[in-house]
Amino acid sequence: MRGSNKRLTESGFTLVEIAIVLVIIGLLLGGILKGQEMITQAKIKNVINDFNGVTAAVNSYQDRYRALPGDDFNAAGRWASNSAQSGSGDGQFDSPACFYNDIPAAPPAMHECNLFWWHLRLGGFVPGSVTPVAASGLQPPNATNGIIGVQTSGMGFTSNIVCTSNLPDKIAIAVDTQMDDGTPGAGEVRGTLQATPSPAVPGSSSATPYAETGQNQYLLCKNI
Repeated sequence: MRGSNKRLTESGFTLVEIAIVLVIIGLLLGGILKGQEMITQAKIKNVINDFNGVTAAVNSYQDRYRALPGDDFNAAGRWASNSAQSGSGDGQFDSPACFYNDIPAAPPAMHECNLFWWHLRLGGFVPGSVTPVAASGLQPPNATNGIIGVQTSGMGFTSNIVCTSNLPDKIAIAVDTQMDDGTPGAGEVRGTLQATPSPAVPGSSSATPYAETGQNQYLLCKNI
């Protein structure tokens, strides 16, 4: 039996049995890593779809009502049965100044950044509550437990923008690369490193390149 692969090792297992166990462990690890990569790819796709979906919803709303959702001056009359609130009608989200991560108050006190979601929901362009409660203007979550929201200017943009937060570095880099130029401080998609969850949008663009450390999280914004 000398040299046989059926020889018992000190552990009591044959060499064949150990080899089989190692193969199974390798297959399991490979499956886990592949599954994690599939989840990451799905989240990248979801973030891209969120950006494109908001832009498409805004364009469709403007085609139908000739107004910017959230800023729509005729919203109150159009949806009077829902106690809707109108915006200022000046083409920006600024009545009063609002931010992508505003927490909505009761509808009469809503900012246009919150009215944006309420108007889109009233028009049937995005899902969500349309009743006159705080939830009607609540920003939706993204695939990484962040916030999707809008505001006027920020991160070097002077236009209306849509932003999404709490993106792991791998996802943020992939989104910017696939949608734009992969540069956080320029282009149609821009990013900034987060120090806290869902931070405020900085006024200027970032001069620091993306860094994939496995720990970094980013806020990305795109012009609408």
